[in-house]
Amino acid sequence: MKKLDAGRSILFALLTAVAAPAFPEPPQSREQALGFLASQDAATRAEAVVWIANRGGMADAALLHERLRDESAFVRSYAEQGLWLLWTRSGDAEVDREMARATELMQAGRHDEAISILSQVVKKKPDFAEGWNRRATVYYLAGEYQKSIADCDEVLKRNPTHFGALSGLGQIYVRLERYEESLKWFQRALEVNPNMIGVEINLREVEELLKKKRFAT
Repeated sequence: MKKLDAGRSILFALLTAVAAPAFPEPPQSREQALGFLASQDAATRAEAVVWIANRGGMADAALLHERLRDESAFVRSYAEQGLWLLWTRSGDAEVDREMARATELMQAGRHDEAISILSQVVKKKPDFAEGWNRRATVYYLAGEYQKSIADCDEVLKRNPTHFGALSGLGQIYVRLERYEESLKWFQRALEVNPNMIGVEINLREVEELLKKKRFAT
């Protein structure tokens, strides 16, 4: 759950905004981007991440997952945003428009309308994991937690390392006061992506709740 649509050029904008002169020329081909990933220079690796995020597909997700453990914090950040960018591209322009419209409705609190559109998305393109994830997010916001859990399960069938769905399940189980379950999902999310500070905070809070429950019994 959680993330919203981003423009395909968002990572280029980030690179421009953050010390642009320090960055090398971007790679001109996939082969060059793959070579850049192995560079000793963090800015060069970041350029490779941007290239893959903007031009790659789901088959390239593993390359960005590796960068979630890069020694450079900003490369790790770009890798996380890059994965969201890969995940939100359906390969179908009409589906992408429907996803954008559903997101607008979700942000406006028009949950029923957003769910209706996203239900058509998952029917039309059932293998598109992010369609399920977006609907899981709307169900969560609407307080329909069991339906959100079911959609998160569908996401993970298609994309087992979707840290948004993993952490989303943790959030749902907190709402349901099933803290042991929420702890398990937060831990799994951080195993995949150790850079999510908010999830780490949630995990610590759940651990404290569990400690208090044990002392109270």
